[in-house]
Amino acid sequence: MVIPVHDVNPVRGTPWVTYALIAANLAVFLSMPGMADSLTGAGGLVQQCRLQAYLDHWAAVPQELIHHRLPRLVPTGDVGVGSQGPGCVIAPPDYGKSPELSVLTAMFLHGGWPHLLGNMLFLYIFGNNIEDRMGHLRFLLFYGVCGYAATYGFALLNAGSGAPLIGASGAIAGVLGAYLLLYPRARVWVLVPFLVFLPLRLPAWIVLGLWFVLQAFYSAGQGLSDAGTVAYVAHVAGFAAGLLLAWPLKPGTPPPPEPPGILFGRRTRRAR
Repeated sequence: MVIPVHDVNPVRGTPWVTYALIAANLAVFLSMPGMADSLTGAGGLVQQCRLQAYLDHWAAVPQELIHHRLPRLVPTGDVGVGSQGPGCVIAPPDYGKSPELSVLTAMFLHGGWPHLLGNMLFLYIFGNNIEDRMGHLRFLLFYGVCGYAATYGFALLNAGSGAPLIGASGAIAGVLGAYLLLYPRARVWVLVPFLVFLPLRLPAWIVLGLWFVLQAFYSAGQGLSDAGTVAYVAHVAGFAAGLLLAWPLKPGTPPPPEPPGILFGRRTRRAR
């Protein structure tokens, strides 16, 4: 994949909602058990059990969303010793959980620094223009609807899954879908890993189109990746929701500035 670093598409005002979403995601991530120390590799079974209990409480779980019932036993966050050695203690849940509300809270949870920073990079680059086009309140509503569409799209195809589903990827996929529809010719500076990172300036339809094709390809199994960490179907569902929701704005969207004579980041020679 190419790594986007900047788009050539100025905005008229300050994208306060985009900034607030980034700040909220960062704040929640730092409050999650063990996440602040995840870069150093610190933590052990105690942190693992606390994180597992935290995610079961606040993350979206497909079987809970579809069947609307909580599991009989959940991790408590404590460590115990059983017949097979130390492990996480499980017990009946001592809290109430709304599966529908968990979709919202799950959008602010991330599984590690790479997960968080990757999502926030895409939101920072592409979210400001969508917020500028929609307005602050409508963009916030749009972001949430895309997140819900992504989560429920994944849950419908994985109704029996008890694995927690977390991350802002589905909502941000909706932002990417809207950007592709509204600003397909906007130039995006990207880094292409080829021995070294090569900087190129490519049209958004190439950058985001390639991203979507890869997500659709990986989601062919209608589930998680081999590593069990990426819900590609959620990305596809969020992207499709973003396209549909942004469709009414397409006719009145002014094109982004496009410097003449630019091809893949290089200035072409003018014909004489």
